Amino acid sequence: MKKVFLMMTAFVVVLSMLTGCGNAPKGYKATNSGLYYQFHVNNGGELPQIGDLVEVTLACYVNDSTTIIPASSNILQLSEPAFATDFMEGVAMMHRGDSASFIVNIDSTFYYLFRVPELPAEFNSTDVMRFDVKVNDFYPESEYVNKMVEAIKKQYPEETERAYAEMQQYFALNNVVASPTASGLYYVMTAEGNGEMPVKGDNVKVHYTGKLLDGTVFDSSVERGEPIEVPIGMGYVIPGWDEGIMMMSKGEKGVLYIPYYLGYGDRGAGADIPPFANLIFEVELIDF
Repeated sequence: MKKVFLMMTAFVVVLSMLTGCGNAPKGYKATNSGLYYQFHVNNGGELPQIGDLVEVTLACYVNDSTTIIPASSNILQLSEPAFATDFMEGVAMMHRGDSASFIVNIDSTFYYLFRVPELPAEFNSTDVMRFDVKVNDFYPESEYVNKMVEAIKKQYPEETERAYAEMQQYFALNNVVASPTASGLYYVMTAEGNGEMPVKGDNVKVHYTGKLLDGTVFDSSVERGEPIEVPIGMGYVIPGWDEGIMMMSKGEKGVLYIPYYLGYGDRGAGADIPPFANLIFEVELIDF
């Protein structure tokens, strides 16, 4: 999931560099910057804000005959227009459920979006390149993980119920007293820190040992003798880590009990972590 999100993030970066085209075809309007657009559905209501993640269905065509990007789902992060006629200006005009078409300059699109320095030989500068966009939803970036968690829980209700029962059984058998956070994460502190806590984006140094509920150790920085260093709260680690480590202070030790949907989900990880596996991490926040 993380790799997919990173790939989509890279798509966002280049997408924000699109330019507009010259003359608008029939039925299109122009913004003050010169971006041409045509709404097919315009619902009104709330508009996305800069920094929001926007779930879209997007396709791209040239002259209606050549498909450059087949209709597919993407997540774009709305940014300020980088220049006049920036594609993001159009996305910022769309409400939930809206669909619209945007005509872009084909030369600039290949250069900035596809990173092609020259227009391919089969096209010329007068060809019409069109993006068809439907906005399915949008929300603040901070809600992304919650959206993903709720989606997987809804998709696998039986597995979610079973995972919860297994966690409660483990707590009962091992005399663990813990309360869940809103997401379903459990944390038990075993040694206090100095009270100084990391914030999103901090590079944290953590020692850990990861186990399944049956006690099987699948990974341990302690055994390797080398703690992990990673930016926290940025999606570089599983959601249970992003949330749990930011609950700790420098020097603190504790145990994270992570339900499968805050771990490796329905796919698991490698040969050692099966799908829908609840996880236990003994962690020490060494520094940040």
